[in-house]
Amino acid sequence: MEDGRILERERLQIEHIQQQLDHEELQFEEVDDLQDSSGDDQDPTALGYGGAGTSSEFNFNTSIASLHTYLGEVEDTHNRTVFLDGGAILNLPLFYFEGVVLFPGATLPLRVIQSNFVAAIERALSQVDVPYTIGVIRIYREPRDLRMKLATVGTTAEVRQYRRLEDGSLNVVTRGQQRFCLRRHWIDVERVPYGEIQIIKEDLPLRTPRDAFGRLAPLSNLSSRRLASKKSIALMLRSKTGETESEENSDESFQNGLSLTERRIHQSVTGSSYEHDTMDEPASSDDDRFMYESDQEIRSNLNDSDSMKALLSYPGKQTEMDSRNGNCSTSGKQSCKVEMLSNCCKNTDAYLSRGISRAFWPHWVYRMFDSYCLAQRAGDMWKQIVGAPNVDGLLKKPDLLSFHIASKIPVSESTRQELLEIDGIPYRLRREIELLESINLIRCKNCLTIIARRSDMLVMSSEGPLGAYVNPGGYVHEIMTLFKANGLALQGPAITRYSWFPGYAWTITNCATCGTQMGWLFTATKSKLKPRSFWGIRSSQVAEETR
Repeated sequence: MEDGRILERERLQIEHIQQQLDHEELQFEEVDDLQDSSGDDQDPTALGYGGAGTSSEFNFNTSIASLHTYLGEVEDTHNRTVFLDGGAILNLPLFYFEGVVLFPGATLPLRVIQSNFVAAIERALSQVDVPYTIGVIRIYREPRDLRMKLATVGTTAEVRQYRRLEDGSLNVVTRGQQRFCLRRHWIDVERVPYGEIQIIKEDLPLRTPRDAFGRLAPLSNLSSRRLASKKSIALMLRSKTGETESEENSDESFQNGLSLTERRIHQSVTGSSYEHDTMDEPASSDDDRFMYESDQEIRSNLNDSDSMKALLSYPGKQTEMDSRNGNCSTSGKQSCKVEMLSNCCKNTDAYLSRGISRAFWPHWVYRMFDSYCLAQRAGDMWKQIVGAPNVDGLLKKPDLLSFHIASKIPVSESTRQELLEIDGIPYRLRREIELLESINLIRCKNCLTIIARRSDMLVMSSEGPLGAYVNPGGYVHEIMTLFKANGLALQGPAITRYSWFPGYAWTITNCATCGTQMGWLFTATKSKLKPRSFWGIRSSQVAEETR
């Protein structure tokens, strides 16, 4: 039965994610003149943090860049892959990229030129069990190590659009689907890369239980137990001060043994929370154990000579202490006893009388793992720091939001791989919140020269400030867009052909200190197009995040 419930939960989650992704189906639109596209209705708030503040300073249509029009016309496959069960093991054609980390829901354009990878796409289109699906994984080099290594976690990608060119190459647009663990990889007789992968089981979003905190019910119906504790304290006080209690240990005999002043104090302390507790649920065995342990701790403290001496020496306006024997003098004995009883009762009931939650954990502990609370916090920070794309529609879908932010956040390649490998929605969201709070300086990976700051980010694509693009040679680059950068040197002329941002020419740019290629400068080719220029910096050449 337990296994059946787990499989049913996974099935519902898979259907939920698939419905969300299907709503974001890739479609191309006709644009009469990309060079003169002004986008007068462009929302200025979509520029992101640090972007131009008015529509007169920004009129580029950001939706064009996300269409990857530089690939030319592509045909929709009209195929939608069914999500695989968590834990499923299968073999897929494998694509590996340096400097690229694909997340579920993200778009990955490909220019497939090499014959073995063309064959891999052909295999993916025709395979029976999971058609139109490939595996995408990052390759990297360790510092001071020339050997390439494959990451252990990747993402399946569905071929959404493709076009076969006359020279035999392919233009392909894919979309990330599900995370997987790479079990092993090989190259078959036709030199097609393959991998044995295992689909990762994704968690469902967690919400804090309704009654986890916020009321005084976890330890309930405690009036009698609380009264017993106070009786024990009073009896111990009487024993330590030389008095005896010969009457039966009942509430009536207990109160009869008190003076008028003591009785008023006792009734004021015990009566403050009696009405609330009588409405609580019956106490559980855990509550009984808790109260027993609390009483034992109180008795232990009162029996301890040092604790008792400190209690008896509690300062009071009418208390007089005899430094020789540690007892109250005759003139102050009554007031000392009353004050000790009052303060001891109040201290043992501090949490209860002040209305503090008696939950097993404080509320902030639950919220650390509440996917919906974390999603709201991450979404608010995203709007303040980055701005676009708008994530309000994903606030009630923490699983999709965590992948969405991870795929767009302008951080280094290795940090994005770290986000991909995190299991559990709350842990991924908390790491993203930490990054949004900390990212500030953008540095060269080799020499750590400061290239830009977080406030220099500019959103030039409706998909966000970071996206993947492919050049004519088939190399995929993930770049973050900035309206200002420092310490960079231009190399070569400005070129308009195969521009990722229609209406802009691109120029290669290197780090002026170490000569590493950092990205490109994009300059407008039309006088009315704004911004006039911006920078595209490769995430693979960005150093780890520092404040």
